[in-house]
Amino acid sequence: MKKDGFTPHPFDLENGVRTSGLVAGRDLQTGHAHDRHATAYFGVAPSVFERLLRRWRRTGPAAPMEETTFIDVGAGMGRAVLLASEMPFRRVIGVELHPALVRTARRNLTTWRKAGRVKTPVRMVQSDAADFTYPAGPTVLFLFNPFGAPVMRRLIRALSSSRAQHRAALDILYVNNEQEWVLEQSKGFARLFSGKMLRSRADAAADHRILANQPDGEYAFAPHEDCSIWRWTGASLSS
Repeated sequence: MKKDGFTPHPFDLENGVRTSGLVAGRDLQTGHAHDRHATAYFGVAPSVFERLLRRWRRTGPAAPMEETTFIDVGAGMGRAVLLASEMPFRRVIGVELHPALVRTARRNLTTWRKAGRVKTPVRMVQSDAADFTYPAGPTVLFLFNPFGAPVMRRLIRALSSSRAQHRAALDILYVNNEQEWVLEQSKGFARLFSGKMLRSRADAAADHRILANQPDGEYAFAPHEDCSIWRWTGASLSS
């Protein structure tokens, strides 16, 4: 796994973990057929994550957080998994295809546990997102633009089939929602929110430094992330 320019985020410096930096999709090769659809690894700004979760909770989820499984699809080094593990979810799962990112995320979880930060069962799974077996109960999926449309379509088909079979609630929290049109064209999903989630001043300054240190300068900085929230509304939930 080749690393692009590395600049640590204060989140890592304050917590003794490694979730910083940017790894371009072309450097995330595993030998899997879906490698060519990988976008890039970049840790979500903690302030964006927290604001999106607050927005989600205001949508009136079908089940309380204590009964809901949080899954980070394309979890990378696990920053969102760490943040979610401090919340009262039923459990937290990170799904990531690249083995080196999974190893880093597991080391981060070890550090988090030793610090007493983990409040719920949490694990990292090495798997392709479209092949992972999603749990039957109430679930919220978190995506930070992990892959292109072909994999997104496969994921949505798998989720739709699972939800129709198990009659369970499903919400999707989508950051940097470039493939949102796939959801727009999918039956059974309704958009509950679409808008910009601002980074905090500290996160904006940190992410600007990280992106300014890219050797190729191919990823642009913005003080916000375009986000959306989707809910499975298929007939199986209302019949």
